Amino acid sequence: MASLSHLQLRAKTLFPGLLLALTIAAAAKFLSEHYAAPVMLFALLIGMAFNFMAEQENTGEGVVFASKSLLRLGIVLLGARITLGDIAGIGTSGLLTVASLMALTIGFGFVCAKLFSRGWRFAILTGGAVAICGASAALALAAVIPANDKTERNVLFTVVAVTTLSTIAMIIYPVLFGLAGLSDAQSGFLIGATVHDVAQVVGAGYSISTEAGDTATIVKLLRVTLLPVVLIIVALSVAGRESGGFSHVRLPLFVIGFGLVTIANSTGLIPAALAALLVDASSWLLVIAIAALGVRTNMKAMLNLGWRHVAVIVAETLFLLGLAWAAVSIGIVGI
Repeated sequence: MASLSHLQLRAKTLFPGLLLALTIAAAAKFLSEHYAAPVMLFALLIGMAFNFMAEQENTGEGVVFASKSLLRLGIVLLGARITLGDIAGIGTSGLLTVASLMALTIGFGFVCAKLFSRGWRFAILTGGAVAICGASAALALAAVIPANDKTERNVLFTVVAVTTLSTIAMIIYPVLFGLAGLSDAQSGFLIGATVHDVAQVVGAGYSISTEAGDTATIVKLLRVTLLPVVLIIVALSVAGRESGGFSHVRLPLFVIGFGLVTIANSTGLIPAALAALLVDASSWLLVIAIAALGVRTNMKAMLNLGWRHVAVIVAETLFLLGLAWAAVSIGIVGI
């Protein structure tokens, strides 16, 4: 009974925020169907108009739950759309390219931090967040870096900055790649390889096409999969770290779930009719998550932060974009 009461209380707490995100998602779907514009973009922009509700006591928890937990569930169910053949289509060169882009971006973070008089901890936080998976990577890296009096401030800045830049990229990159005449596969690879957070990767990719969205999701999840490797390297590289820190190095559960569903779909364990239902459910979950993310996005937040901090993370973002675009342009990726 106690467990049931706890669940009921939890559901009551989350309901207002979830209802807000669902309402925004439904409005975005309606506008998208009637005005032939990307549903993800509508969800994001409408959500941002309700930013004042992100910190409200009755809606805050539900909005956070929608932007994180429902997003991960939506990504897991996306496996019903993708097969192992799709992943193999990235090719060995694509896999090596993604890993190389990540390593070079993290290394470039140290160069930027030095140029703008920032510390090595800040370099690891921002470089890792840009190279891997945005806010999640920043929080994970913060767990394996020795803390100092600036750690909390730097982590908060990094989370705000990568979320803001990802939001901007979600809107600008599809337009930019379209004007450049890139194919859907090339655009999808660039989005998956350069946009920081998973939510914005999904939003930007599927705003172009299904092919671009699938490719972007696969490439992005390859980056996320490498997070534990980076954490191990950072932990080993930091002097004086205790071995107990390695207990925190784990593969994100939603990545494992995505892989299991993809394998099941590739081997025919998921019937076509069920796969279609899962893909439709995934679509709704992702739109709801994007709507919630919009509610949580405050575009004014970075205005109160130092320009040197901003310069470092913007430079890292542009560096990653330039490298990835060069790789696609000269045919290293092979798509």
